[in-house]
Formats: sequence, C-alpha cells, structure tokens
Amino acid sequence: MLRLVGFALILLVSGLTGPAAQARETVKSMLAAQIRTQGFVCDKTIKAMKDARRSKPDYEVWVLRCSNATYRVGRFPDLSAKVEVVR
Repeated sequence: MLRLVGFALILLVSGLTGPAAQARETVKSMLAAQIRTQGFVCDKTIKAMKDARRSKPDYEVWVLRCSNATYRVGRFPDLSAKVEVVR
C-alpha cells in the first residue's frame, strides 16, 4: 500500500512539472532553430525567457541565451523574427 502511494505521488509531481518543462524546452529549441535559419549562430541553447515588458499582443519578445551569444528575438506571427545581438 505504501509503495502504491509513493508511486502515485511521483506520477502526480512529474505530471505537474513535466509539461511546463517540455514547453520551455520547445520554445528554446524553436527560437534557436528560427534564428539559425536567418543566419545567426547559436552553438548551444542555454535558456529562453519571455520579455514581458517589450512584448505586446501579436508580438512576442524573447531573450535567447546561447553559449556563444545572447539574442533578443521579436516575433510577429507568420513573419521572420527581428533578431538583435545583446552580447
């Protein structure tokens, strides 16, 4: 019985953190792929954070940190991204 409760707890915890972690990974890899297609170098993707202050409806701004550089990526739906090298 105790083993079953422990297993249920593990499933519950992994279910709460799993999708959020997967979504972050998807955004990070998607942004890196997008800037690479536009000619920017992103050797190893480290982190992607949404810039809520610069984002607007239908225009998301992300800060993408790669091992070789940090980029600010502005995205309109269905258009190329506006990419700025931050450092």
